[in-house]
Amino acid sequence: MNSRKELVAYTAPFILFMAGLAAVSAAESAGIKTFAGVPLPPMYWIYPIQTAVCAGALLWFRAHYDFSGTSALKLLIGLAVGLLVCGIWVAPQELFHQASRTEGFDPGIVPGLTPWMLAARFTRLVIVVPLVEEIFWRGFLLRYLVREDFTAIPFGSSNRFSFWAVVVAFTAVHAPADWPAAFLTGILFNLVAVRSRSLAVCVTAHAVANLALGVYICATKQWGFW
Repeated sequence: MNSRKELVAYTAPFILFMAGLAAVSAAESAGIKTFAGVPLPPMYWIYPIQTAVCAGALLWFRAHYDFSGTSALKLLIGLAVGLLVCGIWVAPQELFHQASRTEGFDPGIVPGLTPWMLAARFTRLVIVVPLVEEIFWRGFLLRYLVREDFTAIPFGSSNRFSFWAVVVAFTAVHAPADWPAAFLTGILFNLVAVRSRSLAVCVTAHAVANLALGVYICATKQWGFW
């Protein structure tokens, strides 16, 4: 059976991440619009805290994560899938001319702090989010729904139920506007896990997708994609 620490190692960073999202929603609902006396929406100061807390959890539990089983070819496949995923997310705007998504985390909101805002946002987007999500979705849930003792079976192990349950759950935690893209992304990332049997390749695919999307966001100022 899995030790309690293994279960916590694979789930705690994700729970902390979701708690950060909930904190933003709660602060917005409470009408909080300042930080240390400076007019600033909650996302601009809660997200950096969320990033630091999740990064700390990942470092604390790092010994429990297995990044072996990869190769240069597998990493190249992960890179290609990541670029494809980015294309899927921006296709509605670029191919079907949907309205630009300009409402969101604008790193230029505080003059003079733009570089720091961008650094914090890209750290969250490209490093923390791929690790947190791939460790939870593919490292934990995809296997846990096959066998409660999930670390006793190889990374990428799945059955039909676990595969589609993870796709649906992964889709559901995204905003409704992103559900079609998230659904396809969930399928692709699950396939990467099943075919590569490597957490490192899954994290690479996710990180590349998010990096490419981040560059697109900055180029087009469509902050709603963050």
